[in-house]
Amino acid sequence: MDLALCGGQPVRQVPFTPWPAYGAEEEIALLEVLRSRSWGGYNEKVKEFESAFASLQKVQHAISCSNGTVAIEAALSAIGIQCGDEVIVPPITFISTAMAVLTRHGVPVFADIDPNTLNLSPEAVEQAISPRTRAILAVHFGGHPADVDALCAIAKRHGLAFIEDAAHAHGAEWRGIPVGTFGDAATFSFQAFKLATAGEGGAVVTNSESLAEKVWGYFNIGRRHSGGWFEHFSLGTNQRLTGFQAGVLCAQLKRVPEQNRMRGENVQYFRERLRTIHGLTFPEYDPRVTLHPNYLLTLRYDPAAFAGVERDVFLRALKAEGIPAQATYPHPLYRNPVFHSLPPCGCGNWNSPQDYKSLFLPESERVCKDGIWLEHSMFLGTHQDVDDIIAAIEKIQQRAASLLPLPSKESQS
Repeated sequence: MDLALCGGQPVRQVPFTPWPAYGAEEEIALLEVLRSRSWGGYNEKVKEFESAFASLQKVQHAISCSNGTVAIEAALSAIGIQCGDEVIVPPITFISTAMAVLTRHGVPVFADIDPNTLNLSPEAVEQAISPRTRAILAVHFGGHPADVDALCAIAKRHGLAFIEDAAHAHGAEWRGIPVGTFGDAATFSFQAFKLATAGEGGAVVTNSESLAEKVWGYFNIGRRHSGGWFEHFSLGTNQRLTGFQAGVLCAQLKRVPEQNRMRGENVQYFRERLRTIHGLTFPEYDPRVTLHPNYLLTLRYDPAAFAGVERDVFLRALKAEGIPAQATYPHPLYRNPVFHSLPPCGCGNWNSPQDYKSLFLPESERVCKDGIWLEHSMFLGTHQDVDDIIAAIEKIQQRAASLLPLPSKESQS
């Protein structure tokens, strides 16, 4: 049978499980908020959601906000990041992680990643520390917890703050302990594709009452819980979650444990099936990870096992077979133009130890060349869905030579 990209029948002709998932619970919650006539950030659903989310992550405080980006900004503000303070960040993540440092007039210092987990390499973090370093901002990338044992030890040894960006990691656990409880604070996102979503939304979680109060004030234009409505004590912004979003998220959180379980089962089946295929590797999880929500599955592609076919051509063939895989980030964060037109302010205190234009972190560069992502919603169905993914890969591998004349889109541009 010919490949679908060459005119044949695709392996799969039905879509995978649609995302986001919703049902009567979300509809009821939205109607409750609508009928309450209190639609903004002080609806009781907001408190209900914050309490439920704190319970899920086993922390004392969860403070909701409008999105995950501003959640990081608030956490950095709460720990006192000022102009010129260096914050160590990974280069393989969404732009918000490093952009939030810049908006606080801090200096993002990029440290390379572990090639298996794509999280910050503790060894690279240690090497990146300077007298101006104030914090480590680690991402639990794809849902795989970062090595919080090592990173917390580094932070403690050097007197640094430690913040967890857990936007991919709702419900994830390290040694049986939920992520978000290891650092001074952690941030989450509820953007449209996240594991619990209201279209947009975010939260900061912490076990520190003083940090929680500062974060709440940041989202509420400098107010304090103990102050009046027109009393403003600190710099802040207006970034509250709405009652409608909170209502949806209350229902969404109830789905997280079962969805994480279902993905875990299907991903394990996928891992077993993939072992028979050469040229696509799926790294083993760190044994200290006791719950992986599998937000993103990152495969590494070896063209030699596919007759020399370039990764991007392989992805075009896979999509034609009905499997919506995609390439990883096109480049590490430091290659974005925003990092090449700095400083972000004119006070003279901002200075980067890295030349972002010439920076080259080998593991981060490598995954941008050979990485492939499969998204979490693809694993919310049955083993048949997994079998279709494997069948499409095997079909392409067996007929890979027929793709050799096809140039990649990159080489066409």
